[in-house]
Amino acid sequence: VQLQASGGGLVQAGGSLRLSCAASGSIFSINNMGWYRQAPGKQRELVAVISSGARKNYADSVKGRFTIFRDNAKNTVYLQMNSLKPEDTAVYYCNADLMRVGDVHEYDYWGQGTLVTVSS
Repeated sequence: VQLQASGGGLVQAGGSLRLSCAASGSIFSINNMGWYRQAPGKQRELVAVISSGARKNYADSVKGRFTIFRDNAKNTVYLQMNSLKPEDTAVYYCNADLMRVGDVHEYDYWGQGTLVTVSS
């Protein structure tokens, strides 16, 4: 199983970016999918998470600016980021709790990270 993240880049403050993360491999089911970020010198933090039933939770710092959504047919989660601020600069990682074909438990999988840089 692999999680492939894409969509990062350099954007000016106030701009927008959309991140994508596609899960591939022998996947039986996916429960929660989410985005985390890690800024230089800081710990990794939750940005947003969406359940298989589309229940969403956001970090307070991104509420009203970021939207998480998923396409279950494509095993893909997205993060639409609007009104970006310099403090949003970080490496963004996607995460999925999923069960592989033949497994009896869910496991945690991480994407490789994609860099988002917001200039002031």
